[in-house]
Amino acid sequence: MVQLGKEQTHKLLSKMIMLIYLLFISVPLGGSTSSISCYNDQGQAVDWFYSYKLPKHGVSESHTDGLMYLLMDGGSDGWSKGTTTVNDTTGALGRTVGQLYSSGKNAELAYILYNDQPPKGGSVDDANRRGHTKGVLLLGGSQGFWLVHSVPKFPPVRRAARYVYPSSGTNNGQSFICVTFPLHRFQTIGEQLQINQPSVYDCDVPQSLASVAPALAELCKKTPPMFPQHVIKAVSNRSVALTSKGGTEFISFAKGPMFDNDLYHSWVAPYLRSDLLVQFWVNSRGILPSDCSLDWKVLDVRLIHPGQTFTFKTTQDHSKWAVSPAPAEGGGGWVCVGDINRNQGEKKRGGGTMCRRDPVVWKAYRTAALECESCGGGGVTCPSQSQSGSSVGLWKQTGRG
Repeated sequence: MVQLGKEQTHKLLSKMIMLIYLLFISVPLGGSTSSISCYNDQGQAVDWFYSYKLPKHGVSESHTDGLMYLLMDGGSDGWSKGTTTVNDTTGALGRTVGQLYSSGKNAELAYILYNDQPPKGGSVDDANRRGHTKGVLLLGGSQGFWLVHSVPKFPPVRRAARYVYPSSGTNNGQSFICVTFPLHRFQTIGEQLQINQPSVYDCDVPQSLASVAPALAELCKKTPPMFPQHVIKAVSNRSVALTSKGGTEFISFAKGPMFDNDLYHSWVAPYLRSDLLVQFWVNSRGILPSDCSLDWKVLDVRLIHPGQTFTFKTTQDHSKWAVSPAPAEGGGGWVCVGDINRNQGEKKRGGGTMCRRDPVVWKAYRTAALECESCGGGGVTCPSQSQSGSSVGLWKQTGRG
């Protein structure tokens, strides 16, 4: 038996420790690719989460200004302040999206990154004519997640090899919804994205997963420049029920350019049979005003105060969400989080939203909407009850300018 000296033993132990460390960091924060999931701030796999990145508050001496966020998952009773900043790899967003970069080259991992404003290294032809959509799909052996967000130039391409939150997403408020789905749901999700016509700037769908979700493989398929970049279904719009891994029911709304109308007033509100208060990016041309012309009313939000934070105007908020004014019968009100705005140009572009009914989630978003634009053009306190089927006096009054 060979006897090792003290120095040799020390070197051997050092090598073993280094090997263990390398093995540890090569595993995603969320675990192996078979357990790809949404994660919360504590590193726990969750069925879903909502996150609200707050706008800059003008606290110039604070290095975290523009990087703070709120978080809500199935274990929450409303918004809670993030335990770190949105650019930290140990936060919910960093842990979730970071799985793409920490998993290494794995044949059993598929991903689709799409954004109408792609990041460096991810340019897309005709991005301005494709869907106004932003999101991440990442799936492994048995499950994956779908993250829908509003951040330009996010996330980095996979070859960047690390999670980074861009400066393009710091000044204004931003929205995120992440849902963990079983593997068989991703074919339907891929079909929804085909309707959207997204700007896919980075992707990989290995054959083992392409056979399960061929729609994702079509989205990822590169074609000659004279043809559309991705195979698109000729469907104007479609809504589908999507059940998460944990059994939570969502409704996905996807519209393409042929729909040629506003997502919320022309479709989502009447489909849900609910009036809606809608937050979207108002610093663009052709903004659609609040609309009371149909049975179900849609009001544009003007002033926001989410959670125990601060009040800000929609001119500081790039997030895209909608909430019903009051709870629906038999449960919580509707909440929708998506990636498209209410303006003339985006009537002719693809986009969508993901909706659900939940008392806690509804309350978190509903209490955030303070002031809305009335259908007469003035400012009013956002209604606390549905006005459909009755007089629209409150909705049309002209209050604060």
